[in-house]
Amino acid sequence: MSGHSKWSQIKRQKGAADVKRGVVFTKMTREIMLAAREGGGDPEANFRLRLALDRARAVNMPHANIQRAIDRATGADGGAALESIVYEGYAPGGVSVMVEAATDNRNRTASEIRAAFTRNGGKLGESGSVQWLFEQKGIIEIDAGKRSPDDVSLTTPGSFEKVKAALEKAGIAVASAEISMRPTTTVRVEGDQARRVLRLVEELEELDDVQKVHANFDVPDEVLQHA
Repeated sequence: MSGHSKWSQIKRQKGAADVKRGVVFTKMTREIMLAAREGGGDPEANFRLRLALDRARAVNMPHANIQRAIDRATGADGGAALESIVYEGYAPGGVSVMVEAATDNRNRTASEIRAAFTRNGGKLGESGSVQWLFEQKGIIEIDAGKRSPDDVSLTTPGSFEKVKAALEKAGIAVASAEISMRPTTTVRVEGDQARRVLRLVEELEELDDVQKVHANFDVPDEVLQHA
């Protein structure tokens, strides 16, 4: 498991939200809108929307909020003001970072993301500068309860839905499931440099317009535990 995945799992196990609940709901609203606009408002026919709804329910997002997001995306304007953009850059130590954003104001989003990189010793790169270091995977985390840390299964995007359905049919609790980007190689960073990388990723994740952050860092477990 990559350092970024371990760090995200540790935060979830500690019960610490990466951002305040209001911001979580904002991010989920945008994720639902993008999914509904792309594949329609029927979750039975739109797997991406079903995943978004599962994630929204996992953070106790009210049903009214969920339905309102679907209605906005499938209405007359189709949620036209909202667009999906990927930013790429570098964290301290040469760590590669991909930032998925959903925004109604490109200038604001780019400015906020660039400022976060600069404050934490990184820099924003050009389109395509680091994307080649990541590949799309289906990621399913299985809730192992108190027995052991959660297990993580990786699938191809094409088989993701079947694997998730098979696990649920077998009565295996799924802690989370998503299509995401995984690094093909990792960069080891330690000490203060590792802490700066984590601060950058966390600051990016806390921005309203940012949906997901992917990074190829590998840091010591003791740094992750105290992040």
